[in-house]
Amino acid sequence: MTATASTPASTVERTPDTRRLLGALVLSSPLWAAVSLAQVATRDGFDLTRHPLSMLATGSLAWLQITNFVVAGLLAVVGARGLARVVPSKWVPRLVTTYGVGYVLAGVFTLDPGGGFPVDHPETPTTLSWHAGLHLLAGSVAFIALMIVLISFGRFFLRHGRRGWAIAAFAGAAAVLVGDVASMAQVAAGSLVMAVGVLSAMLLLSVITAKLRSEI
Repeated sequence: MTATASTPASTVERTPDTRRLLGALVLSSPLWAAVSLAQVATRDGFDLTRHPLSMLATGSLAWLQITNFVVAGLLAVVGARGLARVVPSKWVPRLVTTYGVGYVLAGVFTLDPGGGFPVDHPETPTTLSWHAGLHLLAGSVAFIALMIVLISFGRFFLRHGRRGWAIAAFAGAAAVLVGDVASMAQVAAGSLVMAVGVLSAMLLLSVITAKLRSEI
């Protein structure tokens, strides 16, 4: 889906501004992953086999993960503007924007504490608050958008004979789906499976974007 492979060079905005916009999307995923995993390793009571990464947005340090969601989402929205300049598809940038907005909203609307995190909430919630419901909705929309974006890139790479990139893109989309299903089915270590799947897909999007950025 790179401009060099599928669109005339004259239609591509080969400017430092375009590279900066794409750089925002390149940064979004590793930043979110680094901040999240640092908290997994340091916050008392958090167990990734039991607690989704979204639960880091609860407790006394909730502001850190909330900010992490919002910043990563905004970086993705900015990066989508760069994609609009270098890919022929109108839908890929729109879907990346949807993914970014979903992350922003997932930060604004947080999950309920419980299940041992934070440590002063040993009980498991029996009802879902309105803000937790909105968080789950926003996250689901973001994950669906991310999956479709990776599938779109995978199809592009297949058309242009880049089999390795295509396999990686399709695998990233599948990882999100498997993680989401595992979490919803509440299988053993479902939150860990979901974290691995989503982080893999997010980081893959950054890698693909970095490749696009290097080709303009």
